[in-house]
Amino acid sequence: MNELIARLDELETRLAFQDDTIQALNDVVSRQELELERLQRALELLARRQADLAASMPGDAEDDQPPPHY
Repeated sequence: MNELIARLDELETRLAFQDDTIQALNDVVSRQELELERLQRALELLARRQADLAASMPGDAEDDQPPPHY
């Protein structure tokens, strides 16, 4: 009977550690999700700024063409 109680205690201890680990992993995933959303918004903003900057740059489409001898 003592062996059964010892095994049960061991299982309860392991379960408690696993619950803590799962909670810690969940916290990390939640923080990473928030960070990913923040980075996606920043990337979208940078892409818009780059497109606006490229559109406002002086230059002709002809300047981008290779010379006729190519």
